[in-house]
Amino acid sequence: MYSIKIKLLSDTTFGRGDGVAGLVDQEVEHDQYGFPFLRGRTLKGLLSEECDNLVIVLPEGHQRNHWLKVRRDLFGQAGSTNENMAKMHVGDACLPEDLRYAVAKQQQLNDGIPTREDILNSLTAIRKQTAIDPTNGVAADHSLRSLRVIVRDRPEPQFSPSFQALLFFEENPTTDMLAALGVATLALRRIGTGRNRGLGHVQCTLHYQEENITRTYIENFGKVK
Repeated sequence: MYSIKIKLLSDTTFGRGDGVAGLVDQEVEHDQYGFPFLRGRTLKGLLSEECDNLVIVLPEGHQRNHWLKVRRDLFGQAGSTNENMAKMHVGDACLPEDLRYAVAKQQQLNDGIPTREDILNSLTAIRKQTAIDPTNGVAADHSLRSLRVIVRDRPEPQFSPSFQALLFFEENPTTDMLAALGVATLALRRIGTGRNRGLGHVQCTLHYQEENITRTYIENFGKVK
């Protein structure tokens, strides 16, 4: 089984596009138990964007055309038909399954305690941001916004919250597909709302079973046999 692991290196918001009246303008996407997660289609779109950016700098002609086809095989394209649909599907990026199972079991045994809000609040915090008026250097009127972030609260990166998304392939991936996926995974450094404002710094790695294969195939990227 292939997967992508996402380690948070800074506070991050997996935004869901709305807020909670009177509490937060931008809420974090979370499940019925209160655990934050990143939707698979969002992660797939981010990886596709990074892959596009890398392929487009390859020399024009046969080399670029070959890797454009590899990219289409992986991620598909707009208006896909049966012939050019994506051969890779990306699951939601979630916190470890054993943790989520243990909490769900605890809720069942204790009449819903800890609550969804308890879990969400234990993993997140609310941050406030405002826009600065460039003419006078002070906060712009009516610009204060609040958003919930998944807290990266440990100084040691190895203890940062880690999410995992399973990858499903229609057929065994080729070496070139894994090369393109590997470089896209390495290139993905920012995720979520506020990623251009200091939030969402992540480290992504590609795995097969428990083995980190992020760099195993990337030397093949850009080559044409």
